[in-house]
Amino acid sequence: MKYSIKQVADMSGISTRTLRYYDQIDLLKPAELSDSGYRIYGEEELSRLQQILLYRSLGMKLEQIQSVLDDPGFHTLTALEEHHRKLEAEKEKLNQLLATVRKTIQYTKGEITMTAEEKFEGFKKERLEENERLYGEEIREKYGKDTVEKSNKKFMDLSEADFQEMQRIEDALFSKLEHLAKTKDLDTPEAKEVYELHKKWLMYSWPNYSAEAHKGLVQMYLADERFAKYYNDRAGREVVSLLHDAVVKYAEE
Repeated sequence: MKYSIKQVADMSGISTRTLRYYDQIDLLKPAELSDSGYRIYGEEELSRLQQILLYRSLGMKLEQIQSVLDDPGFHTLTALEEHHRKLEAEKEKLNQLLATVRKTIQYTKGEITMTAEEKFEGFKKERLEENERLYGEEIREKYGKDTVEKSNKKFMDLSEADFQEMQRIEDALFSKLEHLAKTKDLDTPEAKEVYELHKKWLMYSWPNYSAEAHKGLVQMYLADERFAKYYNDRAGREVVSLLHDAVVKYAEE
């Protein structure tokens, strides 16, 4: 089968202008040109376009997509299976969010009652889903799926009192980090307290403590700008390197 650029645009839902741009950057070349100079696409090109649109829906940049598709080790079936897995995960998150919003709407209208525990449970789910969206892939790669799942379960099992205490410890941690940022002196009780507070905060979700894992985590904070941004933005200054240095200096089993 052969398709004109307009037919491909109609089938895929993207514009002919976009298809021409994909041709210009060598992301998606037509199979051939007609005698009149019109772009003609075949089944192979349609399959590649499907992959482009799938990757684009996951937020990848066009240059990244091109690099992946042009990799000799790229396998279409493996890629589709990975797409399917990610979409199923997104579907589950969306279903949970829809259920929470639906219940909250009913509560607001006075159609149902929501206990404090139900409200708190929904809040924990939202926090966990946001963390998964931002960092799920990285932390699974570093610590393994089983460890992350146990950590998520421990977090979801927290009582409201434990969760509030976890928040209090995090607030205290940032207060100490702000003071430490003024002196930058790691040979002080305050610097050690930064490590101890961070450890306490982690243990509300970590199944087990490991000094090496703790050091590895703060190293990831330094390496990944998203983690660094969270700490630095909240403190209003550069503190993630101080947190890293305090943990490396004082972490022990």
